[in-house]
Amino acid sequence: MSQLKSRKRQDYPYFLSYRTRWSDNDQYSHVNNSAYNLWFDSIINTYFIEHCAMDPATTKRMGLVISSTCDFFAPLSFPQIVDLGLRVNKLGNSSMVYETAVFAEGSDVPAAVGTYTLVFVDRATSRSAPMEPQMRQALGRLVLGPESVPAKL
Repeated sequence: MSQLKSRKRQDYPYFLSYRTRWSDNDQYSHVNNSAYNLWFDSIINTYFIEHCAMDPATTKRMGLVISSTCDFFAPLSFPQIVDLGLRVNKLGNSSMVYETAVFAEGSDVPAAVGTYTLVFVDRATSRSAPMEPQMRQALGRLVLGPESVPAKL
């Protein structure tokens, strides 16, 4: 966890800004844990759509989450604006591990870091399927850092 807590903005090659909503807060006036998962899902799917030519309505392959974690380091609250960072830590033929970080606007230290493992499957059969070349190439641009281990292309 200390490795994740020491992350900085420069550790993430792709960003998406998000304006928190009143409904993101819980009864304690901070962003509810479940909102973070929505944000993490939003950034990876935005990247898939914008950079990997993935149309959720017609794609033949989809990523299934088989593992996820989130480590919280600082509270956030409406009406803060947050910046979501994305990186890929491992890129296999039909799977990937990606990491997301939530930064309060103007902060270089993450308030939370999440990791997800996705396995790509054929939509019709639900069987493991290799990533399409364009997706794999676009995701490869997000692999960085000494702990990141890209698989052979």
